[in-house]
Amino acid sequence: MKRKDFERELYKLQVELCKLQDWVKQSGVKIVVVFEGRDAAGKGGVIKRLTERVSPRVFRVVALPKPTEREITQIFMQRYIEQFPAGGEIVIFDRSWYNRAGVERVMEFCSEKDCQHFLRTCPLFERELVESDIILVKYFLDVGQDEQERRFRARITDPRKQWKLSPMDIESMRRWWDYTQAYDEMIAATDTEYAPWYVVDSNDKRKARLNCIGHFLSLIPYDEVPFSAPKLPGRKKRDPDTPNEIRALNRVNDRF
Repeated sequence: MKRKDFERELYKLQVELCKLQDWVKQSGVKIVVVFEGRDAAGKGGVIKRLTERVSPRVFRVVALPKPTEREITQIFMQRYIEQFPAGGEIVIFDRSWYNRAGVERVMEFCSEKDCQHFLRTCPLFERELVESDIILVKYFLDVGQDEQERRFRARITDPRKQWKLSPMDIESMRRWWDYTQAYDEMIAATDTEYAPWYVVDSNDKRKARLNCIGHFLSLIPYDEVPFSAPKLPGRKKRDPDTPNEIRALNRVNDRF
């Protein structure tokens, strides 16, 4: 997809996201969006385009680090529940409680017993969310082996992307089929009528971003909130004792 076409369509979608934002604030609904998927599948890129033109006070992104020693002793879902939205908020999880059925299972950070317990109880947990009037949307971004490798190699050679490459990413490439099996079982066990999975083919990043945002908007029954354009007031007259300009010791503009 050509960049010009992508940017034209993205503009339209981001206008709709702003309308959705106004409706969420007015109606007080609570929305949780979960992004899962293979490493280098483009989750961060979709989330960036989803949130770059809206308020972080309404669209809040949660990307939790590895659990602390204290969090390890808590019930598994506890640190995720603490991040859930209040009325008028949308919380976007860049990876979520599904770590247990993915990376934790494959890398043996949890026992198989813990994983099976998660797969049994997760649908019950998500039913409680939905029955508590939370709109829950779950996306899984998938990418092929060749495209994943190409993106990993781009991260190695581009200094701007090297921060994205972790030892876990490299290991995920080696364990491709282990992750495939884990994700297949995860989706089969947790794909429900009230909280279905939506799989996004992200081999073409631009199409994936547009398709995902457009699909998300189609799931939320929002209405456009009328905008009342304010009338800009005239400026107050300057007090004679006020200096003519703002001065600073180190003016940024003087450096260029």
